[in-house]
Amino acid sequence: MKTLYLECDSGISGDMLVAALLDLGADEDVLKKALSGITDKGFSYKISRVSKNGLDCCDFDVILDKEHDNHDHDMNYLYGHLEGHGEHDHHHDHGHEHEHHHDDEHEHHHDDEHDHHHDDEHDHHHEHEHEHGHHHHHEHRNLKDVMAVIGTLELTDKARELAIKVFEILAEAEAKAHGKSIDEVHFHEVGAIDSIADIVAAAVCFDNLGITDVIIPKLCEGTGSVRCQHGILPVPVPAVLNIASAHQLPVSTINRKGELITPTGAAFAAAVMTSSKLPEVIIPEKVGLGAGKREYEQPSIVRAILLKDRTEEDGIWKLETNIDDSTGEQLGFTMECLLKAGARDVFYSPVYMKKNRPAWLLSVIAEEKDIPKLEEIIFRETTTIGIRRQKVERTVLPRRKEKVETAFGTLEVKVCGYEGSEKVYPEYESAAEIARKQGIPLEEVYAMARNSFNK
Repeated sequence: MKTLYLECDSGISGDMLVAALLDLGADEDVLKKALSGITDKGFSYKISRVSKNGLDCCDFDVILDKEHDNHDHDMNYLYGHLEGHGEHDHHHDHGHEHEHHHDDEHEHHHDDEHDHHHDDEHDHHHEHEHEHGHHHHHEHRNLKDVMAVIGTLELTDKARELAIKVFEILAEAEAKAHGKSIDEVHFHEVGAIDSIADIVAAAVCFDNLGITDVIIPKLCEGTGSVRCQHGILPVPVPAVLNIASAHQLPVSTINRKGELITPTGAAFAAAVMTSSKLPEVIIPEKVGLGAGKREYEQPSIVRAILLKDRTEEDGIWKLETNIDDSTGEQLGFTMECLLKAGARDVFYSPVYMKKNRPAWLLSVIAEEKDIPKLEEIIFRETTTIGIRRQKVERTVLPRRKEKVETAFGTLEVKVCGYEGSEKVYPEYESAAEIARKQGIPLEEVYAMARNSFNK
């Protein structure tokens, strides 16, 4: 398991999240390969280091030409309507961040021939006139158009599924905001090429890091209003509120003028968040800092913190309930659902209840974060009306998964114990598949796996 804690005290946006994940160690070459499939004219991106209040952060910048620029980082455009009211004193042009860049910048350009160069920072200006009748085509993509773009990119199945999930969340929120169906809405934010690049990049980096769980205690949002292509909108903007409502995002309003949560950032948070409860004690394994482009009084930074898995150190939870009037089919289906939902182990023990009724004791071994959904399954699928739970300590051997080569193919094995006294356990499904294909006893496959590992 890999648990990520996202600290969003300055809000969240797509580019901030991508930068934080890159800072955690996501592979830039994998990202480059994925984004190289986006063939829009006037699009490039740059990965660099910037300073935010003296903190060294990663910056992911999607660079657009003048025709496609949506002024997303232009503070005067976003908040110029507040002049004279004392609500916003910052006026920065679109390039306000670039004065902080260090020398180790990585720039990726997509020109008409789809070549990809790593040139100096002055080469990212594009002056395409779009003389072929394509004016504003990219700004008006609908969900079907976006899916077509994603379908052409070189992504893993998990990264593609995640990107699609984020876009669907965005589409639903924008459709609700504009009173249209999900297929009718043409989104300025979602269909714009910078949003496509941000979401695809975030999905690629997230998948590349192998993250399985995401904890987001709160997403901090500002107040006031902001200008967009639809006009002046209140903060949080409607799409963000719709996402928060549909996916139960923990939004905290702070006394700071400005839009801190973008729809893209909210949609990605909704797609990956598995918990809003941070453990009382955490051990940070690695920290990534992602910089935002907008200048507020407090620096715009997302901190992505990989946590050390403390399950083995802290113990585990046991859920129990006595059941005397559920059928065997119901109990079998309940076990299947519990294991699929993340239970570490599920088992039944025969017991005698009051009035000498034969019954079953259902025991579930689980992590604390999974307790609510596991209990919901037990109440839904069985006749029980109460569940006991307790935290139990345990001693476990160090363990790891490896792959071994045999005469009949690759086998997955679990290695437990310390060096010099390790025990090898072939994974059943992996061994059973070979046994079925080759028509040999399962125990023979197990023996081959142990011999291959020992050699």
